Amino acid sequence: MDRLSGLDAFVGTADLGSFAAAGRVLGLSASAVGKAVSKLEAQLGVRLFQRSTRSIRLTEEGRMFHERCRRILDDLGDAEAAIARTLETPRGRLRLSAPLVSYHLLLPLLPDFIARYPEIELDLDFNDRIVDLIDEGVDVAIRSGDLPDSRLMMRALRPFQMVLCAAPSYLSQHGLPETPRDLDGHLSIRFRYPNSGKLPDWPLTLPAGAAEPSLRILMTCNNMEALRRAVISGLGIGCMPDFLVREPLARGELQTILGKHMDGPGQFSLLWPSSRNLSPKVRVLVDFLSERLFATQCDSLPGAAV
Repeated sequence: MDRLSGLDAFVGTADLGSFAAAGRVLGLSASAVGKAVSKLEAQLGVRLFQRSTRSIRLTEEGRMFHERCRRILDDLGDAEAAIARTLETPRGRLRLSAPLVSYHLLLPLLPDFIARYPEIELDLDFNDRIVDLIDEGVDVAIRSGDLPDSRLMMRALRPFQMVLCAAPSYLSQHGLPETPRDLDGHLSIRFRYPNSGKLPDWPLTLPAGAAEPSLRILMTCNNMEALRRAVISGLGIGCMPDFLVREPLARGELQTILGKHMDGPGQFSLLWPSSRNLSPKVRVLVDFLSERLFATQCDSLPGAAV
């Protein structure tokens, strides 16, 4: 313990530039800090500071020792924080932001999470807007696509696949496309990004040099749930993630088309603000969702058509 006290005194003095400043942080007198540093120097057999009546500065040996000691004390702090987290019950309000399309995936999981961590109060925000986690005080977010913010930590979830679907009533009236070129003249329901207003391209694989199919856009939606409802109603063909259409396909409300001509992998990720000491409530939610969300992939879908 004396050795650790000496390291604290030395690093604090080197960081702050004086025994008095280090003492204020450590709750010691300047004299006690100076004695601890002198004792450390005696143990090492080397002078760590050049002292004058006006200032102190690190020697060459002191600079080398300071770099190593700073890493040691940081690692020790991390180890102490890790032990403390194992003893601390996750509790408090926890804000989770997720796309609207994910609510039916999350809600079935929440009773188990709440049973495990009854002292956590979940504040769920389902929207398709890209939130700023740090500025808006969001603890964890689920998002897809490019995630460039270096202030955030990320953990990838299992991928999903984009699929083309239409209602049987629509296909009986307009015909079943068997190749991408057969889409010419069909009616489409398109998704529009809420932030940019752009319409994402359908991930069709086309022969080299082939032109994009020419479809008539009947409707655009900035919400995948609304798009799914419009497609189920027989208004046109829509492109949606596989997990969103699994139940309508099983009920016969939708049919996939051009499955062999689609190449649209997607990826959801968990995001949370970067911090040396992750709070227990965030840690348990990240671990829980990583384990449970998309635990089983939709390798094949009912009602699929080539």
